Amino acid sequence: MKIETERLILRKWTLNDVSAQVEGLNNFETSKNLTVPFPYTEENSILYITRHFEEDDDFAFAIELKESGKVIGGASLHIKNDVGDGGIWLNEKYTGMGYGTETWVARAKLAFEAFGLNNLNNGFFEFNNRSRHMHEKIGYKIVGQSMRFCPALNKEVVEILTNLSRDDFYEKINSTKLKSVYDKVKIDL
Repeated sequence: MKIETERLILRKWTLNDVSAQVEGLNNFETSKNLTVPFPYTEENSILYITRHFEEDDDFAFAIELKESGKVIGGASLHIKNDVGDGGIWLNEKYTGMGYGTETWVARAKLAFEAFGLNNLNNGFFEFNNRSRHMHEKIGYKIVGQSMRFCPALNKEVVEILTNLSRDDFYEKINSTKLKSVYDKVKIDL
C-alpha cells in the first residue's frame, strides 16, 4: 500500500528507515507529545517496525519526501470494530511546512474511502497546541478527556479525546482550502 500527496509518499516502514525514525523520535520536544520512550533508540525502532510487518488492521507508514526520499515522520491507522484511530508525528525539523496537513488529510481519505470507516478517534496531550490546531483544522471534535501515561515525561498527563466523523471531514474539506490538498491524494492499495 502506498499513499501519495503533492509532496509526500506514505509507505510501510522498512528496516532501512531505522536511523530516520530514531532521528525524529529521539527528540524530547517530539517524544513528549507521544507515547514513545525517550531516549528513543535503534532497538525501539526495530521493535516498532518489525511489529508492523504482519498486521492486517494496524497500518504504520513512514512519511517520505517525494523529492529527496528522506523519511521525515510517521503515521498510523489502527482499525478495530469499524473505527479507526492513530495519528502522525513529524521530525521537528519538518514541522510548520504543511507536511502534517497533507498527512492528516491523506490518512483520513484512506480511512473513509479505502476502508469505508465512518469515524476516526484520536487525541492529543493538553499541552500540545500544534496537535490541537491540526485536529481543529481537519474537523475533529473534542469528545472528552482521560489520563494517559507519557513515557518521555514519565507521568500521567491529560489527553484530550477527539473524533472525526466522515460527514464532518467532508464538510471541512469542501468548505476550506484543504480541498486542493485532498484532491492530490492518491491511494494505491
